[in-house]
Amino acid sequence: MSTTVQAATLVAPYQLEVRAYPYPEALEPGAVLLRMRASGICGTDKHTFRGEVDQYPGSETKARGATYPLIQGHENVGTVEAIGEGAAAYAGDGTPLSPGDRVVPAPNRACGHCRPCQRGFPYFLCQNLDSYGNALAADMAPHLWGGWAEYMYLKPGTGLFRVPDSLPDKVAVMTEIFAVTHSLERAAALPSPAGFRPGDTVAVVGVGALGQAHAVKAGLMGAGRIFAVDHSQKRLDVAARVAGAEPADAEELHDIDLVVDATGFPGSFGQAVRMVRDGGTIIEVGAFVDMGEETFNPAILCGRNLAMLGIGGEDLLVYDRTLALMARHADSIPFAEMVSHRFDVADAPAAMQTALDAERSAKVLITPAA
Repeated sequence: MSTTVQAATLVAPYQLEVRAYPYPEALEPGAVLLRMRASGICGTDKHTFRGEVDQYPGSETKARGATYPLIQGHENVGTVEAIGEGAAAYAGDGTPLSPGDRVVPAPNRACGHCRPCQRGFPYFLCQNLDSYGNALAADMAPHLWGGWAEYMYLKPGTGLFRVPDSLPDKVAVMTEIFAVTHSLERAAALPSPAGFRPGDTVAVVGVGALGQAHAVKAGLMGAGRIFAVDHSQKRLDVAARVAGAEPADAEELHDIDLVVDATGFPGSFGQAVRMVRDGGTIIEVGAFVDMGEETFNPAILCGRNLAMLGIGGEDLLVYDRTLALMARHADSIPFAEMVSHRFDVADAPAAMQTALDAERSAKVLITPAA
């Protein structure tokens, strides 16, 4: 066995290098060493690569900045390599894990002690969140806090979820993305005239992987027509094949029941407001990074009786059912077509450049060599 682990490391904005780190020989009790099988490049990863690193703006307890050097990668699937002696590690279904089990790890670990945790709020509201691939610096041992590596270290108590045997790695790696679509279930619980009902029209602005996942989920929940808005023809084509979404011009869409704004940039918010019908619902998802303010007149919310949902991320409680949903529909929905490219860890710089080119890429994966 090699005594070092290769990992793509962001040492500064636009500087992604492949570095060697010590193989973790001693694990904390209950900690898990994950042999990586695949890790996705997320929109947040692109922001961080460019130096746009002020995440969760507006929250004094959650706001954070750059943590260079950083091993990125929070959309992950891997195989349990080892578990720290002295405590067990458990899957989301409550069963103990063993080496060889294929799992999807949660991208964050809540503290369990702060006020939001004690009130049972979703773990992305934790005030002391450990955020893998985003805010745990690689200069802190055991270093391997992100998925763009051959191995990943997971602290005791990190959420881990078994992957159904029928679900291939290139689909399972997108579990975190699909788990964010609990946003649609929250919208469905809103009272009329807002909410989301079978037969409603849905528009998704920005159909990268997160937007495509929302389009897929909207279809599964009974949406009537689904429209996709994006500058990238490639991504529009993928959304059409995977979710049956119709490409549309933002200026031509009106009276939409539900609009999902998934661009991660503030400029699209005004478009979403113009599209939605009076009394309709806007879901703002994916804008985790401070990209500046969008001028907006709040009187429009009252005058048009709009409902708005800001989604801070996936919910730990939906992972198991998300994996089950993806496995159930794997034969009828071509999830794998959401992935356009795969690169080895050693080629991570090229992977990022490909991911930044929206005209030729969709979801880009980093998959360590076998």
